[in-house]
Formats: sequence, C-alpha cells, structure tokens
Amino acid sequence: MKIYFAAHSTTKDNEAHLSSGWKDVGLSELGIQQAKEMGERFKEIKIDLICCSDLKRAVDTVKIAFGDKYPVIADKRLRELNYGDFNGKPSEVVEPMKISHIKEPFPNGESYEQAIARTHEFYKELKEKYPEKTVLVAGHRATQYGLDTLVGGKTIEECLNTLFKWQPYWEYNI
Repeated sequence: MKIYFAAHSTTKDNEAHLSSGWKDVGLSELGIQQAKEMGERFKEIKIDLICCSDLKRAVDTVKIAFGDKYPVIADKRLRELNYGDFNGKPSEVVEPMKISHIKEPFPNGESYEQAIARTHEFYKELKEKYPEKTVLVAGHRATQYGLDTLVGGKTIEECLNTLFKWQPYWEYNI
C-alpha cells in the first residue's frame, strides 16, 4: 500500500502559536487557501481513498481540497497527541515538554508511545483492508510520527528531535 501523508492546513491556533492537541479548531483564511492548493497538487496523483483524523482542521482540509471526489475515513486514532491540560496552550510552553512525555502522559492527556500505538493500529488495519490501494492521509505531527516509526525506521526520540520542515507531502510504502 502506498501512503501520501500531507499535514492539515494552517489553523487559527497555528497562527497564534498555540499547540492545539485535541482542541478542535478551525482553519484560518491562509489554511483555507492552502487546502485549495492541496487539491490542485494532487490532481495528477492517483488516490483511491483519503484518511484523516476526526478533528475539524483535518476534516475541513480534506473537504476543501477534494470535496466528495474520494471516499473519506475520518478516524480518532489519527488525531494529534492529546496534550491534556496543555491542549491549546502556547507552543513555547508545550514544545520543550514533548521530549519528556515519550513514556509519561501529559497531565490528563497521553504519551507519545500511546499516540504512536493508536496510529500504528490504524495503519495496520488500513493495510489489511486496502493492501493494493493508494491512500492520502491528512493529519498531524503525531499522525506522521506513526508512519515514521512504523515504516520509516525512526524512533520517537528521533521524530521529536527532528526539526519539522513543511513540504507538500511525504510518500510511504507499507
């Protein structure tokens, strides 16, 4: 199975430098434009199915980009990390805390190990159901960390210590 991973478009929280986590926020005006551009980017790429988290920012990115052109599976297991008490807090507070929450959950939230485990479960089920399909996954950093650790050979520590550099999409073969 081939997976294209694309990050959800920019949100109002992104622009305010807040770490949303499970806080359900909408896209900003820039994010709406980015979603339209995503649809254009994938016009020439064969996609059989789109999967995204059930959070508004991922669902809206997919709806704006593709309308009803493809079947869509929105699944809670593809959500961003649940920062618990720190959902929606300033990124300057949350970012330095991440490395210490690989095994230990955020207060009233989850650990990276827990988040990665739920994404792995989803990806394994997806491969069982659609082994020969090409799938676009629109998600979050934790969603991508699941792919990077499952098929990319990275550890969670490596994922967290790698500076995120946006690109239009990433390709994975499962």
